[in-house]
Amino acid sequence: NFCFWPFFGPFFWLWLFVKHSLPIVHSLYYKPRKLTRILITLYSIFCSKMLPGIGLFGTGNLVSVIVPFLREKGFKIEAIWSRTLSEAERVSKELNIPFFTNKIDDVLLRKDVDLIFIMCSPNLHAQIAVKALGIGKHVVCDKPAGLCQQEALKMVRASQYYPALISILNHSLRFLPAFIHMKKCLQDLYVGPKIHVIDVRVHMGSLIHTQYDWLCDNTMGGGVITLVGSHVIDLITYLTGERAVRVHSVVK
Repeated sequence: NFCFWPFFGPFFWLWLFVKHSLPIVHSLYYKPRKLTRILITLYSIFCSKMLPGIGLFGTGNLVSVIVPFLREKGFKIEAIWSRTLSEAERVSKELNIPFFTNKIDDVLLRKDVDLIFIMCSPNLHAQIAVKALGIGKHVVCDKPAGLCQQEALKMVRASQYYPALISILNHSLRFLPAFIHMKKCLQDLYVGPKIHVIDVRVHMGSLIHTQYDWLCDNTMGGGVITLVGSHVIDLITYLTGERAVRVHSVVK
């Protein structure tokens, strides 16, 4: 539906052209399967040209997962950023990304980049997202939105100021089948009708790895409460339709 209607007219005229103007290709009119394959191929080419070029911020594990998925869907990864040039170069070679840099503007100002994926440390999320929206780039940002409420509000205001641009915060757990089913159960009043207290317990491994990174640095947006707690708060909002007023967390 995204790409079909804009090209319905051109493909109709292409069909007439093939049918009436080219004797060599005229026989395709009598071989609908071949003609269909040609039209589908051309349609795919046109659709792929409509997809925005992507610039990546970050070189963590999520990047190595999402790049193959995006390419499978027809997107082109045009550039990647990391805090250090050596790390950006390493990942660009590993994932076959043509451009790498350690300067934010080098990615944002590229003409072949229209969609930004922000997957770096949260202390940079607001800075990159607000600047990207301000120059007309679409933004998909990993959680959390920022280090504090003020940074999150900057991102919200920027997205509201440019409503024609896509601006999405990645809270992907709400799309898991288990939580979709849970939401339906709550809507059917399987629990309730009103929920007053929600107790969430999460078991996970250590954030301390062999090499230091921001995941265990609270000043950069790391830590269990930020990384996991943001998902929990979003899930509660999604499941109940209520906004969190007060949150209490304990880390053991």
